[in-house]
Formats: sequence, C-alpha cells, structure tokens
Amino acid sequence: MIIGGIRKTTLIDYPGRIASMIFTRGCTFACPWCHNGGLLDQGDGLDEEDIFDFLKRRIKIIDGLVISGGEPTVHEDLPRFISEVRKMGLPIKLDTNGSLPDRLEPLLDEKLIDYVAMDVKAPLEDYASVAGVGGFEEAIVRSIEIIMKKARDYEFRTTFVPGLHDESSAEGIGQLVKGAKVHYLQYFRPVGTILDPGYRDKRRCTEEELDKYADIIGRYVEKAVCRI
Repeated sequence: MIIGGIRKTTLIDYPGRIASMIFTRGCTFACPWCHNGGLLDQGDGLDEEDIFDFLKRRIKIIDGLVISGGEPTVHEDLPRFISEVRKMGLPIKLDTNGSLPDRLEPLLDEKLIDYVAMDVKAPLEDYASVAGVGGFEEAIVRSIEIIMKKARDYEFRTTFVPGLHDESSAEGIGQLVKGAKVHYLQYFRPVGTILDPGYRDKRRCTEEELDKYADIIGRYVEKAVCRI
C-alpha cells in the first residue's frame, strides 16, 4: 500500500461514525477538477507500520476507518491491508471510483468492507471528459450493479461541476443508479485542482442548481441528498 496522507479524525466521511481516514496514492482517472490531484502519482508513501501503530493508539477514540484516494483498488495488497485493520475491530469504509470491479467485488464477497461510497462522475457518454480518461464505461456499470447487490451498506455520490454538469447530466446519472437507496450530490470545491489550474477560477453550483439536480436524480433513487 502506498499511503499518501492521513486525517486523524473525521465526523463526516463515515456516516454515523467517528473515523480516521487514509488516502492512497495512484488513480485510474485524471479528473481535471479533482481536489486531490496530488495523489495521482504513486510516489513515496507513509510507512505502513506507522499507520497501524497510529490506528492502535486511536482505537478508543475512533470507531471506523475510511480508505480513500486516489483510487485504493489500484493497490493489489489492499485486501491484506484491510484484513490487518479488521483485526483491530475497526469497520471499514471504502471510497472508490468504480473503475476496477474485479478488485472491488472480492472485497465485498469476503465481507472485508462495511460501507462503500462510489463516485459516479457523469452519464456514461460524458465519462471520458469528466474523468479525464475513457474506456471505463462498462466497468462503471458493473461496479454499480455489484455494489447494489452485494454491499452491506453503500452510497453513490456525484460532485457537480459547473460547465461539466447540467440537468441532462443529472438525468443520465439518475438512470445509471436507478433503484439505489441513496445518492449524494456534492459541491465542487475550487481548491487543489493542480491537474487543471483553470478550475481554481470556476464557481461552485448554487444551492438552487444543486437542489434542482437532486430533484431529478430523486426520481430514480429512494433518496437524493445535497451534501455541504
């Protein structure tokens, strides 16, 4: 595992839990608006044993661990890492972009993951431009199906970026996740966008815009929620 950063405590990234959060390096996508663009390359990482020691010291403070990125499933030893964390009794939430379903599915089959959050970037026809790379459309559909069928608990979510997303985007995303129990809509944040610095000058959606997109997606899922 190549771990590029750690957040000691988060109250918002694992619903209902006080968690620590780690960020793995490396990603299959190159979203030009990504606020974690510094994690794209696999570079040097934190010492894994230091991470385990850190978690053991916080075991009485936290009741969960979020593994985010980058894209955690690019690391072949992710199952081993998760297994070590589970020995501490910590539930695991995985943040994923859904690009590697063949690695995601075994984690669910082996019940290594307690909660999955998958970023649904755009309707399939817009994925290449929004994610910065193409060719993952079938993988996205498969990951959505796997999560809805096999995850203990899950959420889908989309960051809405003015200029990349509109009402038709919301319609297409809603169709992709049709039948899901929850879809969160998030505001684009114009910070850390090192892959395309031009996004630092982009505005975020207005509340009215995001509410409108939520209404559209809400036609397809049990619940669509705007997240601050």
